[in-house]
Amino acid sequence: MAKPVRAAIGDVWITCVFCKGDLFRDREVKLNSTGMELFKFGWANESATGLICWNCGYVHLFANTDIELYKVKKGEI
Repeated sequence: MAKPVRAAIGDVWITCVFCKGDLFRDREVKLNSTGMELFKFGWANESATGLICWNCGYVHLFANTDIELYKVKKGEI
C-alpha cells in the first residue's frame, strides 16, 4: 500500500484544491501525446508528478520538477 506524503514547492505547502487536505499518494504520470504514441515513442513523453489526495482522491498534476515530497511519520496521520 502507498505511504502518505506531504508536498511543497519552495516554501509553499500543497493542499488539495477540493477538500484542503495535505496528505497525498504520489506517482509518476506520463503526459502522453497522440503523435508519440502513434510512432511507438510513448516512453519519451514528458512526465509529471501526480499527487492523489489521501482524503478525497482528487488528482493533482505537477510538471514542475522543483516539487519536494516529505514522508509522513506513523503518528501524524
